[in-house]
Formats: sequence, C-alpha cells, structure tokens
Amino acid sequence: MRKRLSLTVLPAGLVALMALAGCGGSSSASTNSSSSTTASGASTIDVAKNAQLRQILTDSNGNTLYMFAKDTNGKSECTGSCASVWPPVTTSGQPKAGNGVVASKLGTTMRSDGSTQVTYAGHPLYTYTADGSPGDTNGNGINEFGGVWYAVQPNGSQASASGSAGSGSTTGGGSTTGGSSSGGYGY
Repeated sequence: MRKRLSLTVLPAGLVALMALAGCGGSSSASTNSSSSTTASGASTIDVAKNAQLRQILTDSNGNTLYMFAKDTNGKSECTGSCASVWPPVTTSGQPKAGNGVVASKLGTTMRSDGSTQVTYAGHPLYTYTADGSPGDTNGNGINEFGGVWYAVQPNGSQASASGSAGSGSTTGGGSTTGGSSSGGYGY
C-alpha cells in the first residue's frame, strides 16, 4: 500500500511543479520553436553576406538557398532521390521576408507530393545536404540531377558559378582576407 501511495503522489507533485513553472505570465505555447518558421508555420527567407558570392538568400538558420536550372514555369523538377539530396524549402503558410529580401518576390508552388514549396522570383528554393554548416555554398555551380544548381541572389538571379565557395564562406562583414585562391571575382 505504501509503494502505491508514493507512486500516486509523484505525478501529482509533478503537475504542481509544472503549474508553478507556467506562472511566468507568458501566453506563448512555446518559445523554443524552429527559427526557420514563424508561429504560423511559415518559412522565413533571409539574406546573408558571402565572401565569394556576395549577398545570397538563406533560410533563417543560415543555410544557403539554391535554384535548379531544370525547373520551369515555377514548378519543381526535383523529386524522389533529387529531393533527398536537395531538400525543397517548404512552408505551411505565406513565406516571410527577412532583412534584405524583396517580399513581392516571395511566393509558393505546389509540389507533386502535395507540399507547398517556397519560390523566389518564380524559382522554387532548395537547400543542399552537402552544405555541412550554415553559410556553406558547396552546391553552387554543381550539375546534378540533369541541371545546374545556383545560390540565389536577393534580386532573384543566380549567383556566379565561378564564385562558388566551400565551408566557412559566410562572413559577418562581407570582406575576405587572404587564404583562398579559388573562386571569387579575381579572374
């Protein structure tokens, strides 16, 4: 009997403790949500400075966003194994424009699987699984799955393939000092 009583008191104590923790006055359900979506589930698109590519679009986690040259008329041609390597940027609401993003260029398109993919200037947007860290641009200029992939610039155009960069290519100040002999605009 004593063991049963202590097992029933424990859950009641946890409920009381959780109620006390919730007395902070916040009506928000959670403040630790994914930074790539807002409370409505909408993706946020941002602009980041990149040492080789200048300004490029990123998701709110700093991951480079790409366009696929094979896509036509705002529709994605990347499905199946392509989409597992180049995950589409999807949203459950109207995409949000972060700093430097032209809100009127943001849109959506319906994918063949029924999900809603974010577009920019009519180009469906993707991330790249080989970008190991935010700011990597390993996918820029790669010809895979029947077309070339490019990082997207804030004006909606593709980044120069000759300016592709690897790990650590994002900078806070937009300037590069020594070290890299590949890519860039010094050709």
